[in-house]
Amino acid sequence: MARQKGIIKLKGTIGDITFYKTQDGHLAREKGGIDANRIASDPAFQRTRENGSEFGRAGKAGKVLRTALRAQLLNSADGRLVSRLTQQMVKVIQADLINERGLRNVIDGEAELLAGFEFNIRGKLGTSLFAPFVGTIDRVTGEITVDLASFIPSNMIAAPSGTTHYKIISAGAEIDFEAETFVVAGSETAILPWDAVATAAIAHVNSVTPASTKPLFLALGIEFYQQVNGQMYSLKNGAFNPLALVQVSGL
Repeated sequence: MARQKGIIKLKGTIGDITFYKTQDGHLAREKGGIDANRIASDPAFQRTRENGSEFGRAGKAGKVLRTALRAQLLNSADGRLVSRLTQQMVKVIQADLINERGLRNVIDGEAELLAGFEFNIRGKLGTSLFAPFVGTIDRVTGEITVDLASFIPSNMIAAPSGTTHYKIISAGAEIDFEAETFVVAGSETAILPWDAVATAAIAHVNSVTPASTKPLFLALGIEFYQQVNGQMYSLKNGAFNPLALVQVSGL
């Protein structure tokens, strides 16, 4: 892979060279590789097929989770979220100690490895919210909750420049990775001033299926706003809004 230089940037294929654009700029690479039919049938590529199968399964699992949390991710995702989440899902699948290589899956893996995952590397919850919170997943009742005691926003929330207001958001999700379905519930505070006045206690209750046997997730985040002439605007189009998985309960 090479980086294109010069005023004119090319796209497409010329001879054996393919020119294309990515987030890293305009790149070029030589066509090549092993024939797909050989990879699909040659015993020498058994490990390649197994890895490909599990990578594909990880990609689908990541998509289901992203879709479940779509309402929260609309303002809280970075450009590399898909690849980062897929990589983490691969680790979850590789932790499956029951099935053979190529057949490992999220359900028999360790979904708890997703705990702490940040959906926006440009604005992480771990470096934005310093107010203590308690996240709880009650599998029996199906209540996925988060509680924050009273805190002073300007002291306990590291906000980007220009912030005047914020709100706390959360979601509880029940994911069936095999059927690629989900149940999700979300909560949010009102838009609150980012100032030195202590907040009231915050309690979010997100209810999913009681006694569920599926993996359960609690996501917590912040959305930042700027008030201009009495109107609230998402700060920098949400570029620095954090959202993270703070509790995960797999089976």
